[in-house]
Amino acid sequence: MNHISLYQRELLTDHYHPKVFAYYFKRWESYHMSFHSHKEIEIMYVIDGKCMVETMEESVSMKKGDFILLDANVPHRLMVDKNTPCRMLNVEFSFLKKEGSFPSIKDLASENKNLAEFLLHSRSYVVLKDSNEIYYTLKNVVLELDKKESEKDIMIQLQLAQLLIQIARLAAWEKEKKSEHQQADLYVKKTIEYLHHNYDCDIQVKDISQAVNLHPGYLHRIFKKQTGSTIVEYLTSLRMEKAKMLLADTDIPVIEISYYIGINSRPYFSLLFKKYTNMTPNEYRKSVEQNIVKFGR
Repeated sequence: MNHISLYQRELLTDHYHPKVFAYYFKRWESYHMSFHSHKEIEIMYVIDGKCMVETMEESVSMKKGDFILLDANVPHRLMVDKNTPCRMLNVEFSFLKKEGSFPSIKDLASENKNLAEFLLHSRSYVVLKDSNEIYYTLKNVVLELDKKESEKDIMIQLQLAQLLIQIARLAAWEKEKKSEHQQADLYVKKTIEYLHHNYDCDIQVKDISQAVNLHPGYLHRIFKKQTGSTIVEYLTSLRMEKAKMLLADTDIPVIEISYYIGINSRPYFSLLFKKYTNMTPNEYRKSVEQNIVKFGR
């Protein structure tokens, strides 16, 4: 029987159907499996608990709702700690020459962009977080496999096709989310650099958004999400730290410090500084001077 892996070109150039060769539910407790591989593709789905799946490349921690899709002939092993049992659903499948009238993987990929792209990007394994649809489809596959009806094959084909499309869609969504996150990181980094270079100027959020070429509202959202602070809060904190440094390390008059950090109102600067340090600028400078005197003695 000629099995082929998930990323062989034949899947997109010839006609194959997926076929399940093994499946099981199992609760693992304090278990360390030896490295092994299958000629079939394997899905290991964590129903409950935690586990570790090791490949030759890395160790992957998994918890409830996580699943790993291992390609054929990929060495791996399961490790479960004694304090955190793990209940899993495993399904092993491969692809055989098409029989019957149900659409082949090639047919499905020609109609589904996510599936076509997923099958083109070879990898040893992929780990994804389920939103429950994968688990329900896996369970339906198993339920059909357990039936003795002669017509069950068409239902299994339907469920397996649905499963592969769902996994491909989930992988595409994760890839897009990662790309968006990386892009957001870049915009936030540029924003922080702009703030550090221009904190001593009278700048507003619209000026920053123009500098990084991003809509102010979107920039505000991703900055808050990435740093935990709004842009204004970050800028204020930066300015207050610069003010502390100037008060401690220079003889610049207190009444002029605000202009060195881009705040054109002395009363407003004093208000912000006291809110930030619980001291007025004068009190802060005196406290620094007293500590220097004490240290000198």
